[in-house]
Amino acid sequence: MCRSIKPLHNLAPPATDDEVAAAARQFVRKLSGSHTPSRANAAAFEHAVAEVAAAARTLLDDLVTSAPARNREVEAAKARARAATRGR
Repeated sequence: MCRSIKPLHNLAPPATDDEVAAAARQFVRKLSGSHTPSRANAAAFEHAVAEVAAAARTLLDDLVTSAPARNREVEAAKARARAATRGR
């Protein structure tokens, strides 16, 4: 899957609508194989992004966990460490 799509569940503070929309856009880009759709496909592309974002928001709102929320700063530091290891 896309490395740029980050897990959005169980974060403190919770995922914003902008984060959900960005993840939806990346997902649709991956599925369509196109970073920027042609004019002929722009409406279908944007509709798909909106639908995926709505489904993702519903999923995130409905998921239940007993685990404590993950701290965004700690998760970002872990991601930077993994990226540094890959870059070697």
